[in-house]
Amino acid sequence: MEHKHSYPKKAPIHLEYELSPEQKELSNKLVENYKKGIDSLVFAVCGSGKTEISLQVIQYAINCGENVAFAVPRKDVVIELFSRLSNIFKKNKVIAVYGGHHDDIFGDLVVLTTHQLYRYKKFFSLIILDEIDAFPFKNNKVLENMFFNSLCGHYVMMSATPSQEVIKHFQGSNKEMLRLDTRFHRHPLPIPKLIINRTFAIYFELFRYIKQFLKKDKPLFVFAPTIEECENLYFLLKFMFKGGECVHSKREQRSEIINRFRKGRYRYLVTTSVLERGVTVKNLQVIVFNSHHSVYDEGTLVQIAGRVGRKIDAPEGEVIFIGKKKTTAMERARENIINSNKALQNML
Repeated sequence: MEHKHSYPKKAPIHLEYELSPEQKELSNKLVENYKKGIDSLVFAVCGSGKTEISLQVIQYAINCGENVAFAVPRKDVVIELFSRLSNIFKKNKVIAVYGGHHDDIFGDLVVLTTHQLYRYKKFFSLIILDEIDAFPFKNNKVLENMFFNSLCGHYVMMSATPSQEVIKHFQGSNKEMLRLDTRFHRHPLPIPKLIINRTFAIYFELFRYIKQFLKKDKPLFVFAPTIEECENLYFLLKFMFKGGECVHSKREQRSEIINRFRKGRYRYLVTTSVLERGVTVKNLQVIVFNSHHSVYDEGTLVQIAGRVGRKIDAPEGEVIFIGKKKTTAMERARENIINSNKALQNML
């Protein structure tokens, strides 16, 4: 597959804010590694600004006339990223490729789902692959093979919760792991509060926190483990708390609902883990209901908690895990966040 840009290409970056010193250091290191042919893993906490960290190496590759991709597992995140990256690389052709949206597959920067990589055989000199721990990419050998088959150069993988297998992979030759334990605004991550109740009173705990957040006009995500539980929980809550909606992978007009929520048209969303990533909302609070469910592993809970406190002018918020028992995943997610905050304190 042959499609080269006219050379040289210019890719000015338009950002309305400065990167933090830690972000700049990692950004420079990614460019240095790319020049040397070293593949990089960015192991950075939720809200650290991984996308911003990758901009300089994207710019360098485009300037060299190379084919560049930014890949993520989920369509919703592609749509979000396409909007952001189009505004950052205003002078360049940024395109989005995902299921049902692939009329034009060539651009200076291709933002796409990992499923769509099959279209590009040995094509990309640089691939930024974010959310490597997310469904459906995680532990999916078919998608992993698509990724490597589309690559003719080097890559940057990014995650807040990489597996031990991935970390070990980046201890090999011509590979490097770059660690970042601070958010760009340098405030600590919100530490989840664990609420355990084995009885029906678990619902009263849920109602209490929802009432508390909505009374303060705080936007709220209430996570449920399955689509069925999500719909049932919303059916219950909508009679008690006005101004809500329900979102999951099979929900039509999902993007429109999320946009209305951002604009304040809805006060809360009951959702599955479909919103665990790629969504940033000012002042957002989070409740994970039935957090003991097996669908909530450590990585998922860390990602969900990472939705809170992402804005520089609203760096705080609450994360509540409400479950019928305390699981190893809940405890490890909390410990993970506490350790990241300790590392942040040591840096300051």
